Amino acid sequence: MRHIALVLGAVILAATLAGQSKTYTPPRTPDGQPDLQGVWTNVTITPLERPANLAGKEFFTPAEARQYEKETVERNNADRRDGGAQADLGRAYNDAWYDRGTKVVETLRTSLVIDPPDGRIPRAAAQGAAGGPPVGFGRPPEGPEDRSLPERCILWPTAGPPMMPSFYNNNYQIVQAPGYVIILIEMIHDARIIPIDSRPHVDSKIRQWMGDSRGHWEGNTLVVETTNFNDKTRFQRAGPNMHLVERFTRTAPDTVTYEFTVTDPTAFSRPWTAQIPMKRTDGPIIEYACNEGNYAMEGMLAGARADEKKAASR
Repeated sequence: MRHIALVLGAVILAATLAGQSKTYTPPRTPDGQPDLQGVWTNVTITPLERPANLAGKEFFTPAEARQYEKETVERNNADRRDGGAQADLGRAYNDAWYDRGTKVVETLRTSLVIDPPDGRIPRAAAQGAAGGPPVGFGRPPEGPEDRSLPERCILWPTAGPPMMPSFYNNNYQIVQAPGYVIILIEMIHDARIIPIDSRPHVDSKIRQWMGDSRGHWEGNTLVVETTNFNDKTRFQRAGPNMHLVERFTRTAPDTVTYEFTVTDPTAFSRPWTAQIPMKRTDGPIIEYACNEGNYAMEGMLAGARADEKKAASR
């Protein structure tokens, strides 16, 4: 009976949150748009995909959620000193530098993926041909082009689009103006300028790091369609023809429900959808001085040259 009560509690919570999105009427901007403006965070410890040990379980019970949170926070604690010197080195920063969050999403879902129902990304059998690791991965880098996009301060692939929680800088500022919605991304300080005036996408030959986004309103929901990705970002190893549809809905004074659907037959056997509640947070967005402080790149390349000299001298 106790187990049934906990399951019912989780279902009632999910139904309550779903009801909020239907009943809440968001404020309006001076030009009449539903107001999404503010600083929002998508921080959560809910994983993108449902872990294997939770297969078949779409929702936590409240008690299970608290236990999962406790275990995850303990496991992520970078101030731990168990495992020896190598494990300590692998944790890199002290815990004060991280902002992974401490809570699962308030719906108590066990994954951010809500479709397919199993909470798993439906990867195509031949997905490896669509993406893969950066050029030079697995060998000493010959130049900065062989390192990953974040290391080169070009783009944080999970920061958007689509917008995924990471281990820090999970903050976004939405600004609206007549004909546009702007999303300022704290991670590597990118900005998406999204026209909402029905203009067509740019020519398919023009490929961009964050793709080409166009938005429109469906009731109180901002729908953003993004195409024209280049062949280097490879979100979840998708190819350059990935088609992304994002949906932003103000479902409460302090919540924007963010949902995105990814389509790419070269990488996935079917479209899949994830949902993340974004909660209002205090601003401002902090500048991410990436190139200005990127001393690691010089160190990595110098280390690779030193390894090559050492190998040549043997």
